[in-house]
Order: sequence, then C-alpha cells, then structure tokens
Amino acid sequence: MPSLRTEVTEIVTGLATLGLGDVDWALAARPASLLHVGDEHWDRLLAARADPAHDADFASAWANGLAFLHAADGLRGRPPLRVEWKGPDKLTAVAEVPADLRIDHVYLVSCKYLSKILVNSSPASLFDGGLGERPTAPLADWFQEIAPREYADFYAAAASGVADVLGLAASQLLRLPADVGGLARSQRRQLTEALRGPLEPVADATYRRFAHAVADRSARRWAAAMPDLAARERVLWRMLRIGGAPYFVLGSSKAGTSLRLRIDTPWDWRQRYKLKAFETWGEAAGQPLVRWQASVTDRQLGTDRTIQGHVEVRWSHGRFSGAPEAKVYLDTPHADVPGYHPLV
Repeated sequence: MPSLRTEVTEIVTGLATLGLGDVDWALAARPASLLHVGDEHWDRLLAARADPAHDADFASAWANGLAFLHAADGLRGRPPLRVEWKGPDKLTAVAEVPADLRIDHVYLVSCKYLSKILVNSSPASLFDGGLGERPTAPLADWFQEIAPREYADFYAAAASGVADVLGLAASQLLRLPADVGGLARSQRRQLTEALRGPLEPVADATYRRFAHAVADRSARRWAAAMPDLAARERVLWRMLRIGGAPYFVLGSSKAGTSLRLRIDTPWDWRQRYKLKAFETWGEAAGQPLVRWQASVTDRQLGTDRTIQGHVEVRWSHGRFSGAPEAKVYLDTPHADVPGYHPLV
C-alpha cells in the first residue's frame, strides 16, 4: 500500500486537474472521473485533510494539478474526462515511463515530491548491464564480486570489534562463520544490529579501505561496460528516465519550490542535444560513492551544459544486511537538465 503522503500528493494532483473548485469541495464530491480511487482512499484523504501536518502536501499537489490544467504544454484549460491513478501497482519492472497518473489516455504524469533519486537498482544491473542495455548474470553479492579481499577484511574486523565490546571471542559472536559469504540471513540481521552507530577504530579503517575499493572498481567497471558514446548516451537516458513516450513531472523540491517539467523522448533529445562526454569516478564519502557527469551541447543555444549526479552503493538494510543496491541521484537541479523542460 502506498504511504499516506504518496496518496495525498498523487491523488490530489490528479483531482485538481478536473477543475472542480477548491480542494475540500473536490474531496467531498469524490468524482467518478478519478478512477481507481476507492472509498478507503477517500476516507484516508479526508482524515489527512483534517491534520495540519499534511497542509503543505495538499497545497502543493493542488497547485501542481491546477498548473497542469491551465498549462499550454498540458491541458490548456480543458478539464479531462478521466484521470486514472495507478496506485500501488507501479509495474516498475516493465514500465519505461514512471507515471503515477494517466489523463484522457494520453497525458502521463509522474508525481515526484522531495526526491532526487532517479533509479534504485542492483549494482550489476547498473554497472554491468547499463539498466537494461545488456543482460547480466545474477550476482549473490556485489561486494564480494568487486572487492573480495577488502570485504573479507572489513567483515573480520567488524566481527572482532563487536566481540571485544561484548567480551566474547570473535568465533563465539552470534556463531558467525569465518567467511562473510557463509552468513545466514538471521546472522546478517543480528550483525547489522550490533554494528549500528560508529565503528571501532580498526573496523572503521578497514571499512574505509573497503568503501574506496568498491567505489573505484565500480566506477571503472561501469566505464568499461560503456564502450562508446552511443552506449553512454543510452545509459544516461535510462538514468534520467527519458523513454519512448513523453511525460510530465509534477512535484516539489526539498527547497519547497514547485517542480513542473515536461520530459523529452530520445527522439526529442537527439534533435536538440548532443552528448560530448560521460565520465565516472569513485569516491569514498562515508560509504562507496560513484560520481557521474555528462557534458552536453545544446544545439539550439550553441552552449555546453553539464549534468552531475552520484550513485550510492550500499546495503539495503544496514551493514551486512540485505542485497547491495545502487541508488542513482541527480545533483543538478531538475530544471537545468537537458531534456527536462519547465512547464509553460
């Protein structure tokens, strides 16, 4: 089930496009033209509306929906006949366009509030497979694949450090195996709990070496998997969620400013922009970090532009717990990204 905040931002954005007056009147009306929103959703929205903690989300979502209703790039003042909310069935594995709303079978809208995360994938899918560019063999553990020695050193130091604090022999601690690859799921959870907070000095030093190795080798492996500029361009499009259909992003940034964008397709992008370079490099900043930067020429303006971001390579549920994941972040403001056009 989506979070209450997600329901508020997505449903109310769609509700506002119907041109039904103010938000309270529209919520009370429960219009049938807003599809896939059941009574349980309306009831939660009404309860949230009574809670001042949600006032900013209601205001932002309503303003964004109205902006799309009146935008020249959007509905041009024509209330739609139907607005479909996708809801919890996101179809993330197959959906090329990250749409939360579909309006009149044509307009696809992604509601993005306070997030700079572009993609959350496995490291192998990103660094080896280019987010679908090439098939990848399943990997049990990216860290063991990319930095086996440093990973083993960190595991040994971390287990020993916790054992020292608890007054146990390292072999007795949680009955841990000698090799990190032998950890059972329950042992991983226990070790994660034991390692919350600052690491012991020796474990911290080995972790820094491990993080540096993962970041550096992941960056080099990613670069090697993109042998030419055309491959790098396709990976850039996938990270930026530039897909086969045009769509719109309606939301807000952490700074509180509105985020209202029209997103190009590759066809549109190629007509106006040209990728000059795509670079990756590793950085250990508390955890393995892979920086990426794309240099793009704007053919229309005759200027060069830069897109910057980073990838956090980390365990999904804390140290040693969960499969490693690669979270792709956009560091450049959305409105400054080639292919992202402010809504007019």
